[in-house]
This record gives sequence, C-alpha cells and structure tokens, in this order.
Amino acid sequence: MTTIQQALTQGISRDIDSLDAQLLLAHVLQVERSTLYAYPERELTPAQEQQYLALIERRAQDEPVAYLVGHKEFYGLDLIVDNRVLIPRPETELLIDTALHVCRQKIAAGSIPIVADIGTGSGAIPIALAVNEPRLPYLYATDISSDALAVASLNCQRNHVHQRVRLLQGDLIAPLPEPVDLLTANLPYVGASETAQLTPDVQNYEPHLALFSGPDGLDLLERFLTDVARSNVLKAEGVVLLEIGYQQRERLAQMIYALWPQAKLSIYKDYAGWDRVLQVTLSS
Repeated sequence: MTTIQQALTQGISRDIDSLDAQLLLAHVLQVERSTLYAYPERELTPAQEQQYLALIERRAQDEPVAYLVGHKEFYGLDLIVDNRVLIPRPETELLIDTALHVCRQKIAAGSIPIVADIGTGSGAIPIALAVNEPRLPYLYATDISSDALAVASLNCQRNHVHQRVRLLQGDLIAPLPEPVDLLTANLPYVGASETAQLTPDVQNYEPHLALFSGPDGLDLLERFLTDVARSNVLKAEGVVLLEIGYQQRERLAQMIYALWPQAKLSIYKDYAGWDRVLQVTLSS
C-alpha cells in the first residue's frame, strides 16, 4: 500500500510542483493539506492511488490544477471552475476592492448603486461583490457564453446569492434592462501576438474566447467602451472599472478621452507593480 509521503514523492518525480501534488492528493483524500503533513504514514486505498496517479498524469500534461479539482478559491470564496470558464486570478481581487470602494462611496452619499459585470465568466466578480456588500439588493452579470453562465449559476447557488445576481446572456451590455451606476469588466485583453508568452496550462486548456481579443488585446475593450458611450446604459457620474493588460494604459486612455473628454481616469497597480485596474468616472 502507498502512503501519503510516498504518493507525494511519486507526484514530484513526474516534475509536478510539490504544492500541486499536495493539492491533488488532498482533493483525492478529501482532506485539508495540513492532514498530509500530520499523517504522512497514512495509506491510500487502491482506488485513491489510481485516482491520484491519473490526476498527476493530467497535470504532467499541463492541465490546470483548478480544472482537475473542479474549484478555485477567490476573494475568500470557493468557486466551481471547469474548462467552460477562465480560472479566476488573484489580480482580479484588486478589481473587487476597487468596486467595493466605489459602491460604498455611493451608499455613503445616500444612493444604492446598480451594478453590472460584463463578461462575467464564472461569476467571480458579481458574487464577490454581492457577498461582501449585502446592501446591494441585486446585480446584473452578462456573458455571451451559455456554458459560462451555467457555471456562474452554480456558483451563485453555491455562495447563496442566486436571488441577487441576475444572469443575462448576450453580447456585452446588450442584455442590460436598465441604466446602471457601475460597470465592471474583466474582458479578454490578451493579444494574439502574446500567445507565445502564455504558459502551456493557460494556452492549451483555458477558453480562448475568454482570453484573446484581436492582435493587441484591445478589440473587445474598444467595442465595449464605444457601446457604453453610444448608449444610455451608464448613469450620470457613473463609473466603469476595467481589468487591463500591463501595456494597455495609454492606448485605452486615448480611447476613453475620445469618447468622454471630461472623464476622470484612475489607475491601480497589482501586487507585482503592473497597471491592472483602470477606473473611468464620468462627469455630470
């Protein structure tokens, strides 16, 4: 019989990162990672060993750990993920922080903001906002992909916000039934020219619809901003929050000032020091 320690050694011998091996084994055994350290001599059943080795082989082929275990921690929440949706990144937590700040400023000023997340994927952004700001009675979340919305629906139920997050299928802002105060969007912003820079697990397994947007990654962001400017979807003094690529700040600023000459722009850097969240605040 194989012990926990032996199983981890087997995983690492396949050039699997030790943390990944631990996460996969903890998933198979349905225990916390700390249990692996506490009981290294514990033996796996043959079925557990077979399942673990199968997952190790898939990880050796670069399949993301989050897809292998079927969930990912994000902003203190446990979210279901599979290959229908992009895996939530830690950088996107900065977008949540910024959105919560905007919401709370508006609430403090006496109004309850209407929020919509565009291109919601797994639902990570609106779910995190709903959980962390219970004063928001409802939020909208749109996605063009019915597969992504199916995952988002599961996550809304899993995190008990299914009655507050209203999922809408359609292109960008088209499904929104009313004007909103805050638009959040983590739209695809990777350029086709950057494909070679992506790690194999991202390039080969995550949905390209949620990753790529034209040669320089700006096609969808430009169309989104133009759609917003040409519609009445954003209220006076409304705010747009975008997650962006580290080289896109100047190009996006030019687009935004062409659409809204009086807009105020703010940029927020992620923990690595890269430009990551762009805030557009409209003047009334």
